[in-house]
Formats: sequence, C-alpha cells, structure tokens
Amino acid sequence: MKVFTWILPFALILGSCSSPEKLLQKGNYDAIIEKSIKGLIKNPNNEEDAIMLDKAYNLANTRDLDRVKYLKMEGNPDTWDEMLNLYSILKNRQASVSRVLPLNINGRTVQYNFVDYDAEIVTAKRKAAEYFNTHGRKLMENKTKESYRQAYYELNKAKQYSGDSYSDLDQLINEARYLGTSRVLVGVVNRTIINLPQEFTDGLVAVNASQLNSEWVEYHTRKLDNNIQYDYYIDIILQNINVSPDLVSDKDIIEKKTIENGFEYVLDAKGNVMKDTSGNDIKVKKYKDIQCTVIESHQQKDCNITGEVEFITANPESVIKKQPIAAAMHFEHISARAIGDVEALSPEKRKLVELEPVPFPTDIQIILDCTEALKKSIHEAITYNRGIIR
Repeated sequence: MKVFTWILPFALILGSCSSPEKLLQKGNYDAIIEKSIKGLIKNPNNEEDAIMLDKAYNLANTRDLDRVKYLKMEGNPDTWDEMLNLYSILKNRQASVSRVLPLNINGRTVQYNFVDYDAEIVTAKRKAAEYFNTHGRKLMENKTKESYRQAYYELNKAKQYSGDSYSDLDQLINEARYLGTSRVLVGVVNRTIINLPQEFTDGLVAVNASQLNSEWVEYHTRKLDNNIQYDYYIDIILQNINVSPDLVSDKDIIEKKTIENGFEYVLDAKGNVMKDTSGNDIKVKKYKDIQCTVIESHQQKDCNITGEVEFITANPESVIKKQPIAAAMHFEHISARAIGDVEALSPEKRKLVELEPVPFPTDIQIILDCTEALKKSIHEAITYNRGIIR
C-alpha cells in the first residue's frame, strides 16, 4: 500500500504536465503562456520559458485578432458577444504577460507594444446588449416554451451588458422565466372500492419537489392558484387494495432437558454407606428428564396495493406514459404459552413465552402503514420518467 500511495500521485503529476511543445501543437497557447509566466516569476532568466512565452503569445494574439477581423467583415449582429469575449481575452492576456516583461531571448530584450482594447470592449458590449435585447424580445413573440427559455437567457445577457439601460428588461426577464417554465400537478385518483382517508392520499403526493424540480420544470402537489395553467398532470392511480383477514396459526413445539435431581449414597453389599479415603460418605448425583410444550401463536396480516402513474400533457390532453407501481405491507407477531416445566426451555423459547398476543392492525391502519413503501415506488416512477416532462 505504501508503494501505491507514492506512485499514484507521481503518475498523476506526470500525466497532467504536458510538454510546451505538445501544447503548442494542439494550439493551447494560453496554457503555455500561463506555464511560462509561472516559470519566469520564479526565475526571470529562464530563457526556455521566455522563448515559449514569446511564441505562444504571438500565435494566440494572431489567432484571436484574425477571428475578430473575420467577424467584423461578416457583420452578423449575433457575433458581438463572441467579439466581446475575444477582446476581453486579448486584454487579460496582455495584463498577464506584462508581469514578466521585458523578456531576455538570445541576448536581446523583447518588449511588446500593448494595445488599448477598452474602446473595442465598450463597443462590443453595447452592440451585444442591443442584439440580445432585440432578439430576446422577438423570441418572446413566438410564444413557445423553447422560445421563452431562449429569450430568458438572451435578455439576461442584455441586462448583463447594458446594466439598467432598458427600463422594462427586468419585467421581461421575469415574464420569460414564468412563461418558459413547465408546471406539473401531481394528484391521486382512487379507483379502488375503499374510501381512503385524506391523510393517506396527502401522504402519497408529499413528494420532495425540490429533488424533482429542474431549471425549467416545477412540480406542484396541490393547486396553489386557480389562475395557474398546468402543462402536465401526473395522476397516481390506485387500482387495487387487497387486505388479508386476521390470520392466527398455532404450532406446538416440545423441548426436553435432563437436569440434576439431588443425590444418593453409594452403598456396599451390606447396605452400608461407603466411605472415601478421607472418611467422607460417597454420594452420586441423580438426574431426571423434564419437558415443556410451547404453543407458538403466529399472527399475520398483509396489505398489497397496485396501480400506475399516468403522465399526461395538458394541451392537448393526452396520456404520454404509464408506469406501474406497487407496494406491500406485512404484519407479523409471534407469542407463545408454555405447558409443562419451563426449566426445559431454551433461552430463546423462554423469551418467547413472555410475549403476549397483540391487537391486529385495522384494515385502514395497515393501508396507512403501506404509504411509505408506496411513496418510494411513486417517487421512483416519477424520477425515472422525468425526461418526458419538458
């Protein structure tokens, strides 16, 4: 084990340290820049780090500036966000490299002429905000869940880039969030012949909504507002509830034991008590067989519930999936009574005869006791089918 605890971290370190040449071939220029800067901070005269930094810095800037040039020529309004990101990268890269300048490479001093990107960043941010604000509002007009959700993201981008420039933006963002969210109402439909108490049905829909909710889906277990329009319904349909009669069965078990029962003197041929070498009377133990009958009483009662979970779209109303559910509850109690000599009983049986019969649970009680098992089956069915709720 000691060998592995040393080898594994070392292997991980080796695997994570790609050589600068490999990073350069992959175009991972910023990783080289970061690595080289760390090396030069420790040792400003490390020429190898300076060479790699110079190569990576020039290649990275050329790549990003070429991309900016292309995007400007293309002139699509949806590319301002990408240009803003590129300008921000260029500015941050400059700031990072400035910490180790000038570079000493092959006896010459390398210094860079830094560019002020602030004006370009401000312009790109303003243009990006304009685009996301305009396009987000157009998406709202499509009046579909998908368009509302995309509008929410884009309007948030517009707010991020513009601040409070658009007075009604917060209202639109909230509206996009509300309209883009799918709402699911979970309820119970009792199709059994048993009139179930309210606490039972309430317990079944007491699903942990926080575990089921996702970014765009809300689960409700009761109708909070009559004005809410639900997009999906999940009906927990109880089809059959079977409760067995109160069953009692007896079983007889006989236990036997041989125990000591005093002693008797050893007599000689003349009927006199024999003595040992110390002059004491010689005695031997006497034994007797005892037995006890244990009558075990087994009380049993069972409950089985079956049904299914239906997943229904609200508009148009249509069943899109059915998932079977089931649960069972088993009541059992064993008591016993003894007839005979209890000294013959094992410790286990002695404990058993101390137990008295108990009242059977009522039909409703055993059904209620089945709630937890049924809730687990329901939760598994809903969780497994979450993907069909969009």
